[in-house]
Amino acid sequence: MTLPVMRMHADDQHFSMSPDQSFTIPARYYRDAEIHQKEKSAVFHKSWWFVGHASQVAKAGDYMTAKVHDQNVFVIRSREGNLNGFYNVCQHRGHALLNGSGRSNIIVCPYHAWSYDHNGELKSARNTDEMESFKKCEFSLTSVRVEVFCSMIFVNLDPDAVPLAEQAGELESEIRHYCPRIDELVFSQRDTYQVKSNWKVLVDNFLECYHCDPAHKDFVDLVDMDSYRTTTKGIYSSQCSGQARTTDNSAFKFKPGDVDFGYAGWFLWPNLTIWIYPGEPNISTLQMIPNGPLDTIEYQDWFTLSPEPTLQLAEAMAYQKDVLQPEDVALCESVQEGLHSKGYNQGRFVIDKGLTELSEHAVHHFQKLYVEVMEAPIVD
Repeated sequence: MTLPVMRMHADDQHFSMSPDQSFTIPARYYRDAEIHQKEKSAVFHKSWWFVGHASQVAKAGDYMTAKVHDQNVFVIRSREGNLNGFYNVCQHRGHALLNGSGRSNIIVCPYHAWSYDHNGELKSARNTDEMESFKKCEFSLTSVRVEVFCSMIFVNLDPDAVPLAEQAGELESEIRHYCPRIDELVFSQRDTYQVKSNWKVLVDNFLECYHCDPAHKDFVDLVDMDSYRTTTKGIYSSQCSGQARTTDNSAFKFKPGDVDFGYAGWFLWPNLTIWIYPGEPNISTLQMIPNGPLDTIEYQDWFTLSPEPTLQLAEAMAYQKDVLQPEDVALCESVQEGLHSKGYNQGRFVIDKGLTELSEHAVHHFQKLYVEVMEAPIVD
C-alpha cells in the first residue's frame, strides 16, 4: 500500500531545528489516521522496542511475547543460554505460537501442533513424513534482533538496525550510576493504563516539568526543582535531580539508598521512559504503546530486589499508580481534546537560557527525532 504524502498545510508554521525559534508540530500529527499508519513503518518497525527484564527469561525455555505496534514477536532463552527473538507466527498457516509469558520445553503451535525448538528450527510437522518435497529446514521461524541493555531486553524488526548500545551512547553508564544493582533486580509489578490520547502527547508530557509545579504538588515536594535538569543526547534524554528535597515528603517516605538523589528519569526513542526513585534499589519502565491514533496503552513495569516490594517501594508504587499517573493521564486526555479544536494548530516551545526545569527543550528534541524519521514537510 502506498501511503499518502504528508503536505504542509497553508496555516502551518515551520518546525525549526533551533528550539527557541520553533513551533510545535501541527495538531493533525496527533490525530490523523494516515499519519498513524505511516508511523508503523517509519518509527516503530525500525526502532528498538522494550520487551522486559532479563530476570523474566532467566532459565531455558522462559519466554515473553510482545507486540511491536502491529507485529507479534517473542523472545525465548535457549538451552545454550542464548536469548533468541522471533516473529510469533507458525510457518504453517500463520497462527500465533505463544501468549503472554511462561516456560516451554518446546514451542508447539496450538492450531496444528507444528513444533519448534528454542532456536526456531521446525522439529515436527504432523502428517508430513511421506511428503517427498517437504523439507523442515525451509520452515524455521523468522528471527528478529534482540539486545540486552542494562539487563533490559529490546527487540528490533530492522535486521540492519544500529545496535542499541551504540545508539544510546552514555545512557547505560547514567542508569548504572543511579542504580548500581540493576542486574540484581527482578520483576515485581505491572500497572496498565488506558489513555484516550495519541502516544506522542504522553511522551511530550513526560519530557517537561514546566507543568510540574501547577499539576504535581507531591512530586515537587519530593524533588528539589532547583537541581532538576534535563539533558538531550542522541536518541535519549535525561531528567535528574541532584537531591531529594526531603525523605519525609507528601509523595512517599524513604531512607537514602546506595546513591543520594531525588529522581532520575530517561526517555529512550521512540516510546519508552525509565524511572528510578530515591531510596532502595528500583527501576521502572513506562512504555507508551499506540492503540490507534487517538488511544494509547501504557505499561509500567517495576523491578526491585525481590518480587515482593518492601513497604518503602510499595508506597512509591502506590504514589505512582494512584497519584502521579492519574494526574498525567487527565492532563494528556485534555490536551488530546484540545488538539481537535478548530481554535488550535501549533504552539511554541518555552525555552530559557539556563535550560532549567521549566524549559521544554527535551520536547523539541523528541519532536525533532520524529519529524526527521517521518520526513515531515514542516521543517525549515
